Amino acid sequence: MIEKIGKAFTRRTRALRRTGAASLVALLAGASLGVSAPAHAEGQIRIAEQFGVVYLMLNVARDQHFIEQEGRKEGIDIKVDWLRLSGGAAVNDALLSGAVDIAGAGVGPLLTVWDRTHGRQNVKGVASLGNLPYYLVSTNPNVKTIADLTSKDHIAVPAVGVSVQSRVLQYAAAKQWGDKQFDKLDPLTQAIPHPDATAAIIANSTVVTGHFGNPPFQQQELAANPKAHIVLNSYDVLGGPSSATVLYATEKFRQDNPRTYRAFVAALVDAAKLIDAHPDQAADIYIRVNDSKIDRNLLIKILRDPQVRFQTAPQNTLGLAQFMYRVGAIRNEPKSWRDYFFDDPAISGGS
Repeated sequence: MIEKIGKAFTRRTRALRRTGAASLVALLAGASLGVSAPAHAEGQIRIAEQFGVVYLMLNVARDQHFIEQEGRKEGIDIKVDWLRLSGGAAVNDALLSGAVDIAGAGVGPLLTVWDRTHGRQNVKGVASLGNLPYYLVSTNPNVKTIADLTSKDHIAVPAVGVSVQSRVLQYAAAKQWGDKQFDKLDPLTQAIPHPDATAAIIANSTVVTGHFGNPPFQQQELAANPKAHIVLNSYDVLGGPSSATVLYATEKFRQDNPRTYRAFVAALVDAAKLIDAHPDQAADIYIRVNDSKIDRNLLIKILRDPQVRFQTAPQNTLGLAQFMYRVGAIRNEPKSWRDYFFDDPAISGGS
């Protein structure tokens, strides 16, 4: 299995070297989405998702046709289109070009696009996809904390500088060395999709010695490679359980498609309830929707982890938002999490 993953990584790494990770993401977005798309009426929704268990609520909603079911309760038939990208930058470009209606990415990309569109498209958060800890995993035995990282370390993130992993790493650096050096570790990072980064860690690649990922990739790395170990846990940086991955949309889509929007949010609530009540079924859905080869027992263990909770209300996001404002990553100061999330009963009680 490891040999197969290693060969796959070698093929994908050659492609990355030829095109550059950013170019590969741009090509993927262009090929899949085109330049832009016209506005549409109620009854259609286009959703951009990425990789990992953090998108399980979307996987469940898709597999169980919850959006379509909730749409019928609203009196409309909803056509759902699903697109998969890698990295918050590509997702944000797709949203702003009009190619998708709902964007799925980290809190970092949400805050970036919220700030960028403030007073114009007014992009805001729709809902959280749950609380899951993100690990910075390294295969370098000399790296115990981020203070041990050197120029010899190469850390994979889904998007350099803008992904939630990059922002959490910057936040950790600011806590370690002060706000003026928040970007000290940025030169060590490179944009590589989670599946490729995981393959590299498992194969003991020298091209990638670290990966700031998400479930299940981080757990697969730790299980498959004895050298892999946790250097940083996002919960420790953010001060506890937090919603690292979220969904967001433009104000126009929400206003122009109120029934479709309500059906989508209701479908997320349905998905969270199913995962909570039937984690084994949710694991089977993840494997089926993603055509995943993950060990089922490992996946169920992740879903039953007491640190993991699937819910629509965002939790513990304001600290990162205020950090990004403090270091100049965003220009508009968020005073509350409600500044960058739409007001909706399904996410009341957020933070």
